[in-house]
Amino acid sequence: MADTAKPLLIKRYASRRLYNTETSDYVTLEDIAAFIRAGREVQIVDLKSGDDLTRQYLLQIIAEHESRGESVLPVDVLTDLVRSYTSQAASVVPQFLAASFEMLRQGQSAVMDNMTKVSPMAKLPGFDAMRAQQAAFFKTMTGLMPGTTGPASGAPAPAAGAEALDDIKAQVAELQAKLARMGK
Repeated sequence: MADTAKPLLIKRYASRRLYNTETSDYVTLEDIAAFIRAGREVQIVDLKSGDDLTRQYLLQIIAEHESRGESVLPVDVLTDLVRSYTSQAASVVPQFLAASFEMLRQGQSAVMDNMTKVSPMAKLPGFDAMRAQQAAFFKTMTGLMPGTTGPASGAPAPAAGAEALDDIKAQVAELQAKLARMGK
């Protein structure tokens, strides 16, 4: 049985074929995307040089999904990302994106906890199926981002209700202010 705690090592051969070292077979980008959606960390390296190509292939997976009409990133966000590569904002953008996804993950976890513990909806027929769909949607949303494998275990639970929303709003406002200052 494969050790899922370690990243799945994929080697790229000179022919550009991708080789799964655990199963000893060739894989496609779609196979790699499926591994990631399933919560597995992946590392892609060039066989000859040893260079880490993970970022390059993750971006290629995202580009292919976007080109097929599976748009997750609005054009404004993509435009701002391109701008960030040519400005001083480049140093804060990765932290901003990581913090945003972490807030999304914590918010999702809090909503799911609240729905199952205190909501009368939890007793409705079909609620478990709806909860599973929501969890699958969240996993898909965060699955393609490096370092995101779902809610952090051992992380403190976010504050409930309005306090959590106020905290998130304050954090977003603070990050927006930092970005605005860097743009001047």
